[in-house]
Amino acid sequence: MTGAAPARLTLELLPDSFAICRLEAGAPIPGWATARPFFAVVRTRAELSVMCAADLVPPEVTASRDWRTLEVRGPFDFALVGILVAIAAPLAHAGVSIMPVATYDTDYLLVRIAQLELAIATLRSAGHTVSGER
Repeated sequence: MTGAAPARLTLELLPDSFAICRLEAGAPIPGWATARPFFAVVRTRAELSVMCAADLVPPEVTASRDWRTLEVRGPFDFALVGILVAIAAPLAHAGVSIMPVATYDTDYLLVRIAQLELAIATLRSAGHTVSGER
């Protein structure tokens, strides 16, 4: 049986500025990417994507820098539906670009620093709670 996501979610702004990096598909996972508690690595046949603290990324690496990360406070049961849409829909209506990342327990949203204030205001207007230092 499935259930609906809570109408009001709690998000926490993580402290670091983040980068989303693109490396060659066969590249090893770089040690610099895993030096902080939050990072994500996805490998496909076409690329190796790494999301990590921006100050760890060497300047020669192809990367989109200047992102912040919002953690959706979980954990959530896999039977719940609509968690990501509850936060992504208001942000999309406000024109805020996001990069979602999911884990077993919860979701994370990377938001461009230039849109962070708008993202937080939008989420609060939608009834969600956002905490953390900007």
